[in-house]
Order: sequence, then C-alpha cells, then structure tokens
Amino acid sequence: MERMNTLVIDGHGHFTTEPPEFHAFRKAQVAFAEGHSEQRPAYAGIPDTQLREIITTNQLRLQRERGSDFTILSPRASGMGHHVPGLECAEEWARLSNDTIQRICELFPQNFAAVCQLPQTVDGDLGPVIAELERCVANGFIGCNLNPDPSGGHWSAPPLYDAWWDPLWGAMTRLDVPAMIHVSGSCERAMHTTGAYYLAADTAVFMQLIEGDLFERHPKLRLIIPHGGGAAPYHWGRYRGLSMMLGKPPLTEHLMQNLYFDTCVYHQAGIDILFTVVEPKNILFGSELLGAVRAVDPETGHSFDDTRRYVDALGLDRQTRHAVLEGNARRVYPRLDSILTAQGR
Repeated sequence: MERMNTLVIDGHGHFTTEPPEFHAFRKAQVAFAEGHSEQRPAYAGIPDTQLREIITTNQLRLQRERGSDFTILSPRASGMGHHVPGLECAEEWARLSNDTIQRICELFPQNFAAVCQLPQTVDGDLGPVIAELERCVANGFIGCNLNPDPSGGHWSAPPLYDAWWDPLWGAMTRLDVPAMIHVSGSCERAMHTTGAYYLAADTAVFMQLIEGDLFERHPKLRLIIPHGGGAAPYHWGRYRGLSMMLGKPPLTEHLMQNLYFDTCVYHQAGIDILFTVVEPKNILFGSELLGAVRAVDPETGHSFDDTRRYVDALGLDRQTRHAVLEGNARRVYPRLDSILTAQGR
C-alpha cells in the first residue's frame, strides 16, 4: 500500500490477544467475586518475552500490513466486566489490565500509546474511578475508556448529562484527557455484545448528550463515540429534529465542538455516509485492531476491519486526509501529541 507523509494513527485498538493464563485468572477472579469460590486467585503476569511475541505477531504485524504507524491501545472492552460485583475486584482487574497495557507501550514506544480501563461498578462509586485515572495518567496514559452502562445492559447508571458524573468530567478536564465511551460485555442473552449492545449503546449515548447540557457545563470536555457513532450518522435528520424539538441549539453547536466519531465501520458505503454527514474535523481514524470482526469480506478479498482502505477510497484532499489519519487524534489527545513530539514525529 502506498505510504503518505502522514503518521497514520489508529485511535481505537484493544489488547485482545491475551494468553490463556490471563483469561484463566479473570475467570477465577470472577468466581471468587461472585461467591462461587473461596480461594482468591493470584496472577504473576505475562513475561516480557511472551508479551513481546504476542504483540509482534498480532497487533504490530497488522499495523505494518495495513499501513498504519501508531495505535492507541486499551484493554479488551468486552472484558472490562463492570457488572461483576465488588469494588475490590474492579480495582484489582483494572490495575492488572492497565499495567499490562503500560508494559506493551513501554516495550513498543514507537507503536503504541495507552488508554486505561476504569474500575467502574454497578454501585457507581466514582472516587476509585478518578483515582485510577489519575494513577494511569501519571504513568503516561493519554485517555480512558468510560462505560456509560456498568450494569451490562440494564442501564441502571444515570445518563451522562446527569450531575452525578460531574466529578469525573472535572478530573478529565483537569488532566486534559478525553474518554472513549465504550460499554463492556452484555449480560443479556437477547443483546449480542459486539453486534447489538455496542452499537445500541453508542446510539443511546448520542441521544443522552442531545437531551442534556453536558458540554455547556464542561466546555473543555472531549468524548469519542466509537463504531462510527452507532446509528447517529445514518439517522442524522432524526437527531437534528429531536434536538430542535427539545429546544437545543443546532448539533454543530450543541455537541460537535466536543464530540468525535471513529471510522470503525466495516464497509465502504457506511464510511461514505459517515463522511457525507459528519464533518471530517470530528472523525478519527480507527479500526478496533484487533476487534469485533476478524473475517475476510468475500466481496472485496480484504479483512472487514482493514478500515484504512475505506478511507483511502474516499479521495479526500491532502489536508482533510491528514486531519482524519493523524491531526485530529493529536488534537483530541494532547498527551499523545506530546509523546509523539518528544519522539521527533
């Protein structure tokens, strides 16, 4: 694939190639938290040699094959498991997951920057959430993944515009980090995690933001809705109309000075709609590397999640292309910009 004079930043990557021991520990930890086991498990971690091999043969290999240069990396989203009972479990799991991401970024500083998982719980204590965010930012993380529904599909948390969330928004603003709004695994059999719950949550959050005044109260806050914004771009007229009916300003003023979508949309027509409806300044390149769909599209012969191909096919002018593939990410994640600048990039 032809290269360009742009650092291609994939803004949506997950560590989804964990070794079996990692999953075994989590299974035992959940069993203990739910009272099915009396023995608290212990996990020694992944040796550097094993971690380096895993990343080299998976995420790093696909970076090179698909023509990206850098990935914003976070723990497996469906594995955050905020519905599992107990703050102690949530804190331990978040710390282990985040420390693993930090080690990957330290092993491959030219290829990855870290975004953290937060120890959210159904009970909703934000104090430990803010403490973990502060710890991670002090250790070089550039942002966080925020779950708007820690209950795993029951939607027991207040909407994001509710003042209950304000301490977290204040901490994010103070630390100058954005959040990707990302649910975890679905607890409902009728709601498939990646095919239904993720996209439904993206859409629900967009409507929550329309209903409230979050960005009026926190004008420096920056949020990313992944997966192309869920259904929002496809139903943009509906949301413009609902915003008017609620007496809100136009979406360009009400939301789109603070809100961003990514390109984790797995067909050309979907990307075409996204760029037709949403201004390029609000779009970050992303692929979910390695994410929800690991299959080859028989119609194109390429992987569904090789999303740079769809962006390349748009024929964007050089300035817009640079913004989507690099500039927007550096603007939304200023700590990323600092890391790359320190590297001379």
